[in-house]
Amino acid sequence: MKTLFALFLLCSGAAFAQGNSGLDELTTREDLRGFEPVGRVDVENGGFCTGALIAPDLVLTAAHCVFDPDGVRVDAGRISFRAGFSYGSSVAEVPVARTVVDPGYRNIDPAPAEMIERDAALLQLAKPIPSALISPFVVARPGNGDEVSVVSYAEGREEALSWQRLCHVIGRQDRLIAMDCDVSFGASGAPVLDRSGYRAKIVSIVSAGGEEGGKTISIGMELPALVDRLKAALRRGDPAFVVAAKGAAEPPDPAVAGLPGKPVRRIVLGTGSGNGARFVAP
Repeated sequence: MKTLFALFLLCSGAAFAQGNSGLDELTTREDLRGFEPVGRVDVENGGFCTGALIAPDLVLTAAHCVFDPDGVRVDAGRISFRAGFSYGSSVAEVPVARTVVDPGYRNIDPAPAEMIERDAALLQLAKPIPSALISPFVVARPGNGDEVSVVSYAEGREEALSWQRLCHVIGRQDRLIAMDCDVSFGASGAPVLDRSGYRAKIVSIVSAGGEEGGKTISIGMELPALVDRLKAALRRGDPAFVVAAKGAAEPPDPAVAGLPGKPVRRIVLGTGSGNGARFVAP
């Protein structure tokens, strides 16, 4: 049975031939304009991921970023979000009060495709970031075009956001999306953006990545239905989805009114428990 990578490569020739842009480091406030919602998700003694605001008090990132390598949910009190983080300073820095994950998600290795489909988490912040300071992104379905953009932190470039202005969707399989974007350890949860409209929209997040046949591939998932399900669970306070920081107060009013196939092997790399550094082995 072919791997997910090999299946996606069957339809990738045209996209790879178009070529991608390189990575631009975003270091100044002018560079960051429009990307302030993207930030670093830091886990105390456990590495980092990338995340993005989708509401004043909600950050979207990868589900595996809130699990220890042994499969246990990280205490939300160990997690913080640093919006627009660049070389030690942030546009806003807020601790996380609650994490919300699909109860069907398991942080297992190797990860089957059905887990990548569920690999999204919401982080409810301890206090909202005012929209006047940072305007959150909208989550949307992928369009018909194949051009996307990715903004991420990663190992070796963890001190500032890097922006790949242009990469491509190279294949779709059910709710999974494969792209030829340049991602690495720490880019888990990075927003995949459709910039064809007036303002960029998040159409996927990075769950896994690696190489197949000398080609770089990252894999994400369709988001709207999954994110809506997580928001609904947060509104209900459903304990199957929601885990609060130890000693956390009652939440403020929230700002939000199975695929068969060969499992995908992941690697853990980084400091501490290595949260967020989960990428597909060649």
